[in-house]
Amino acid sequence: MGTPNKLHILWTNDNVITAEKMVFMYAVNSKKRDWWNEVTIIIWGATAILVSENKQIQQLIEEAKLEGVHITACKACADQLGVTEKLESLGIEVTYQGLPLTKILKDNEKLITI
Repeated sequence: MGTPNKLHILWTNDNVITAEKMVFMYAVNSKKRDWWNEVTIIIWGATAILVSENKQIQQLIEEAKLEGVHITACKACADQLGVTEKLESLGIEVTYQGLPLTKILKDNEKLITI
């Protein structure tokens, strides 16, 4: 079974307000206030383009990383959208996510999908 105090946020919504007011607000506060021991944001789909282009979002990622939030991105999505190198240059781990997501689900780990 998965770590009970670990949270994954599957971020697929490319809305900037949603990113700022939910994804990053919750992830950062979760670490600052010790709500979760580990927090991972998974960039998937359209969010890969948003992250590669939007300076405000890039700043939120840096702030989240400083608080200990792990940021990773789907390599298949990033490759198909042509943003793999940009995401990697931002210090984001870019790996295939199909198997890790399946493991999260099968292990009944905590997952928020946005």
